[in-house]
Amino acid sequence: MALTLCTDLSAADWLTTSRVSWWQLVTFGPAGFTAYARLRFIPDPVYARQAENDAGVDDNHPSDQAQLATVLKVLASYTTTPDDWYVAYWDGWGPQAFPSSVWHAPRVRVPNRDYVLLRGVAADLTGAAGGWPDQPHQFPLHPAFVWPADRAWCVTADVDPHWAGIGADRTAIDELLAAIDLDVVLADPGEDQPHYW
Repeated sequence: MALTLCTDLSAADWLTTSRVSWWQLVTFGPAGFTAYARLRFIPDPVYARQAENDAGVDDNHPSDQAQLATVLKVLASYTTTPDDWYVAYWDGWGPQAFPSSVWHAPRVRVPNRDYVLLRGVAADLTGAAGGWPDQPHQFPLHPAFVWPADRAWCVTADVDPHWAGIGADRTAIDELLAAIDLDVVLADPGEDQPHYW
């Protein structure tokens, strides 16, 4: 099964009506989770004004998509709706990144960002299957938001930070923290997070 386009955007109302700042929303998702964490795609900067190109990541480092897939595999056991997920992709990648049917679809709009909304099952995003509605291949860019229909958790991966935000219950976050193949750290969405220049 592949991701299917959502023209009814009501599943994203919890994003568009959220009262947190736009930056907190796009980096950690809506408020209300008992715990938050960051999945670091690359290590945090170690000195002031460090450029991301100076992070010193080797060629064997797992891709953002592979790391997100691992997180989503863990989180799949922390929802009552494992076969009903939503995924939003930032439209800033431009029309060349989208099939025409998706590019012309209605958008989920939050301040400073617009997204196309799709729906699928866990396998659509964890490597077993996937792709756009009229494209059989796996979409090459990471999603901006992923959440299950029961809203048990939310994963965000905005285009700017070097990390993805995760909001979930503490048990789910603890399992991610303990995963030896992930670089996950606790986070407070209300605090400034490390960033590259």
